[in-house]
Amino acid sequence: MLRRVALVVIAFIPVIIFGLVASPRARHDQPVPASPLESHVDAIVSAAMKEQSISGVSVAVARRGRTAVSKGYGLASVELDAPASAATVYRIGSITKQFTAAAIMRLVDSGKMTLDDPIEKFLPEFPVGDRRITIRHLLTHTSGIKSYTGLGPKFWDVSRLDYQHDQLLALFKDEPPDFQPGEKFLYNNSGYYLLGMIVEKVTGETYAAHMQKTMFGPLGLTSTLYCDIAPIIKHRASGYEVRGGQVVNASPLSMNAPFSAGALCSTVTDLVTWTDALMGGKVVSAASLDAMRTPATLNDGKPTTYGFGLGVVERDGQKVVSHGGGINGFTSFLSYVPESGNTVAVLTNSGGAKPGEIVNQVLKAVRSTGTEF
Repeated sequence: MLRRVALVVIAFIPVIIFGLVASPRARHDQPVPASPLESHVDAIVSAAMKEQSISGVSVAVARRGRTAVSKGYGLASVELDAPASAATVYRIGSITKQFTAAAIMRLVDSGKMTLDDPIEKFLPEFPVGDRRITIRHLLTHTSGIKSYTGLGPKFWDVSRLDYQHDQLLALFKDEPPDFQPGEKFLYNNSGYYLLGMIVEKVTGETYAAHMQKTMFGPLGLTSTLYCDIAPIIKHRASGYEVRGGQVVNASPLSMNAPFSAGALCSTVTDLVTWTDALMGGKVVSAASLDAMRTPATLNDGKPTTYGFGLGVVERDGQKVVSHGGGINGFTSFLSYVPESGNTVAVLTNSGGAKPGEIVNQVLKAVRSTGTEF
């Protein structure tokens, strides 16, 4: 995950039909009672906001496209006193990686590359020496390439500068490898940065333009985009951190830096739509989807807990496919349970928040309330 200070829940509110209302005015004056699930979510989020000093958070809970909860809490902008809602746009950090992985798999599906192609086929400028590093290694965090966000001051001292690809690559391309390709799993932002460059090389388009043309637009993800600083983005949240017990604005970060490893923005509702499309086979082929959510295997035959842009674990006896994100002033988590089709997305504008904990509690609440979607 991209981090400076510390670098996914879907819901459905049942339709309540009132009989014997006295008048239209009386109907409008009566608040719609929360469903049992929504009440659980409200309590979970309220406690988390207090314990973790979260400024604003949005949550969505859904099952195969049908939404049970979709709402915001707290403030999208503390300075403007603007409330968070289901439409609030947040930086999603490393949840970006599943979008990048899907872009790569679409190129695999179209025959423009294979998972076992060496990266120098597309990036001859990147020195690999006698190592054979493949597309698969980049997708699964098993390349051994040094992650640029792990370089300390060498990266963070220049992270607010608008570095171009050659400048960013210069930070890590000559660093000694952490291990030989396929030998270990080590979360790696450099690998996903390189994958974005490969998308650009193969398509002849910028990463942002390619994603908009092939995914965001066709899938109706109207609030998902490359999160550049300059453009006006409606409902964009501001990012915050807590220092010395006080909420402050997050440290600046050029959005050139996270690139295809973490530079996208989205809403909880868009992430539900995205998950439904991806897991429903509308984005990549069945074989590619299976590969994306199957844990990679190391050279010694041991499995990891990561596929292509997606973490895969067992929790409470169920397989859960998920990913978190963290980027200056924002944290995020998106989870999908294949057995039930439940999706939970949580986005916050607070750098020290733990949205994964909120997601796990909400998934338990969905089971405990027996919510029908």
